Amino acid sequence: MNPRFTAISAALAAAALFGAATPLAKLLLGSLSPFMVAGLFYVGSGIGLGIGIGIRRLRAPGAESGNQRISRADWPWLLGAIAAGGVAGPALLMLGLSGTPAATSSLLLNLEGVLTAAIAWVVFRENVDIQVFAGMAAIVAGGAMLSWHPGETALPVGALLIVGACLCWAIDNNLTRKVSANDAMVVACLKGLIAGPVNLAIAFSTGGSLPGAGTVAAAMVTGLAGYGVSLVLFVIALRHLGTARTGAYFSIAPLFGVALSLLIWPELPHAAFWIAAALMAVGIWLHVRERHEHEHTHEPVEHTHRHRHDEHHRHEHDFPYAGDEPHTHPHRHQPVTHAHAHFPDVHHRHSH
Repeated sequence: MNPRFTAISAALAAAALFGAATPLAKLLLGSLSPFMVAGLFYVGSGIGLGIGIGIRRLRAPGAESGNQRISRADWPWLLGAIAAGGVAGPALLMLGLSGTPAATSSLLLNLEGVLTAAIAWVVFRENVDIQVFAGMAAIVAGGAMLSWHPGETALPVGALLIVGACLCWAIDNNLTRKVSANDAMVVACLKGLIAGPVNLAIAFSTGGSLPGAGTVAAAMVTGLAGYGVSLVLFVIALRHLGTARTGAYFSIAPLFGVALSLLIWPELPHAAFWIAAALMAVGIWLHVRERHEHEHTHEPVEHTHRHRHDEHHRHEHDFPYAGDEPHTHPHRHQPVTHAHAHFPDVHHRHSH
């Protein structure tokens, strides 16, 4: 399959899993405190992915072990992403929800995609053209249509806190992009193992207690899928598509959440659902048909990630190489100038 469409599929699958987690949380977890829910979700994600990494290592001892270690230079980016998206974001959201109507909160949460793209374009200089911008606008408009209910207004303080949560997650998305060349399972596992206990500590400090074993297990399995596997796929998409485009695809998560809710609690979808679906479909179509091509220069860079020996990986090996592909090892890119269609992936983060 074309790597571009593989990455797009990964982004959409990440959105589907994350979007489905919300109605499942409502179905499975009932009256648990929000911090307890977040903590169990993240812990389930971290433990589940850790088991997966262990099984993978047992099946292929030593294979690609170098890519399972986060480099010292990447740790500040990863810890920043965890602090912003795994701790500060959920905390601000939970505080904001206490004084904000649910429908208004859903509407405000659409700002995450906008802020993610704004930071990517303004701070990290990720390229954007009118077609990508229009696609992003259509997807965000669909999300707004999906969650808007006339007559409900937000309390100013609660609204501000929710906007702050969206900003934290936008920062998380952009910082995660900086470590997206690393093993996606390791990145997602570490986020779960660090953010989970922090959220549980907050829950316990505010009087929370663990539910029954069945509810804990259900929460952890839901977290593994909706927070763990979803993040793995999100990181893979970041690696190949860049932050703004991946964030745009991920912004359709509410559509999957509403669709699953309609299956769990059957009712006829209202007109806004179909309008939102149409707007999001148009946005995805605009992104999929994008073609960005120009002469560009690759600066020297050394990093580690899974790769094939394509036009960007013409290097020698300082170890016995049997010709297996794809494979993972530290490698250095030499300067090269050429022209071809590309996205702001790990090899095309250049100025225009």
